[in-house]
Amino acid sequence: MATRILVVRHGRTVWNRENRFRGQADVELDDFGLRQAEATGQYVASRWPLAAVYASRLKRAMQTGAAVAHAQGLSVQPHEGLLDMSFGKLQGLTMDEANARYADVLKAWLETPHQIHFPGGEDLDTVRQRVMTGLEDLVCRHRGESVALVSHTVVIKTLLCAVLGLGNEHFWRIGQDTCAVNAFDAEDGAADGGGAIYTIQLINDTSHMCDLSAHA
Repeated sequence: MATRILVVRHGRTVWNRENRFRGQADVELDDFGLRQAEATGQYVASRWPLAAVYASRLKRAMQTGAAVAHAQGLSVQPHEGLLDMSFGKLQGLTMDEANARYADVLKAWLETPHQIHFPGGEDLDTVRQRVMTGLEDLVCRHRGESVALVSHTVVIKTLLCAVLGLGNEHFWRIGQDTCAVNAFDAEDGAADGGGAIYTIQLINDTSHMCDLSAHA
């Protein structure tokens, strides 16, 4: 029996508006982000009865996860596999500031994201290993159930590349807006001598945000 995995990006923060490298900085949702989270919780509840909700331990993800969980009478649980990428020395910088101080690093990130290791931080391979290990753990824990995972844009895009069988060089080919909902099924692939087989059902769904867009 397939396990349905919903992957939700957290809601908006001030640092999203300012286009800063957020990474593992513990930034909270802004007022609009809180409304996004509430709308997302209601949307998920209207379509997918959940057995559990997990989130990155960072506040913006836990706040979003709490809204998704509360809509179904659940509590959000932190999971280290969903933690955001560390941008190291670029964390907290705007794009303009990063370009002024670390132009070569920023250029590599935008052009060859699979090859860049952020100074003092991580690379996409590290993120991919962390999130896929976490995913495998949760699929085993919730076979045949539906669960929601709340995380961050870099983590989610890397995760989607992995379940689609794509390398990290395709990172920028996947869109991921705040409070977007993604869905895929995980089925046991042991008969084929491998791990789970993933089937994508939904990517970057923001239809539940339409009524909020005018009030951002």
